[in-house]
Amino acid sequence: MLLFLQALLSGTLTGGVYALAGIGMSLVFGVMNISNFAHGDLMMLGMYFAYFAFTLLHIDPYVSLVLIMPTAFLFGFLMEKVFISRVIHHPHQNQILLTVGLGLIMSNTALLVFTSDPKILTTTYSSSAFNLPGGIYLSVPLVISFLITCGITAILSLFLLKTRTGMALRATSQNREAAQLMGINVAKMSGIAFGIGTALAATAGALIAPTYYIHPLAGHSFLLKAFTICVLGGLGSVAGAGVGGLIIGVVEAMSSTYISSDWKDVVVFVLFLAVLLLRPQGLFGKKGEQ
Repeated sequence: MLLFLQALLSGTLTGGVYALAGIGMSLVFGVMNISNFAHGDLMMLGMYFAYFAFTLLHIDPYVSLVLIMPTAFLFGFLMEKVFISRVIHHPHQNQILLTVGLGLIMSNTALLVFTSDPKILTTTYSSSAFNLPGGIYLSVPLVISFLITCGITAILSLFLLKTRTGMALRATSQNREAAQLMGINVAKMSGIAFGIGTALAATAGALIAPTYYIHPLAGHSFLLKAFTICVLGGLGSVAGAGVGGLIIGVVEAMSSTYISSDWKDVVVFVLFLAVLLLRPQGLFGKKGEQ
């Protein structure tokens, strides 16, 4: 039981950060109907941003989010206006090729600038842990990341539910043409959605940087996880992405504990295939949605 609780709690903490990445991708898909295959590389840029903010400016990686989030939002907004907006009405394969190409440009540029040598973001609390009753240990960086993720998710939910821009984003995600007829600037909503998605991806990367190796190809594995989370929760469902991230984190932790850490990705993708076969619309998607 102790081993089970340890795996459950650790997986939940890791899954919280995964959820943040999945929410960003799901929001972009919901508003723009585009699968952003550069999402993982945007996470990688967030990891490097946090690393250099810590090593060069001596800013704590979690405090650096104050700089990372607005910078990433602006970067995503401009990227949507310059590149993504040109293919938003084109076939999906054009959109996929463009985002894959943008991701390759980012990862290969990072490879040239930062080299392939992995970097480690080591703080005074990187290896610290909270000792709970019963001999359960929780990583301090993961606990902090989880709490920040909960706060960001709560703020995003309030933004989407209570603000005019948030309601316009939700209207655009439900029916783009109807929203435009009602006077909503859907082109602006697309830029805002992609900016928020980019900011969430970079934030997730920064949150996970203290516990992972940082290298130019780090985003590739996180892209697969984010896409799996979106499919599991239901493409376009922000709430589904949050739940999907927690499920993936717990499944990984349980697989590592009871099978082997080498098999955790295999188990996750078996779950991914099972969802595609048995419930292709995802846990929170509606039947008949693509």
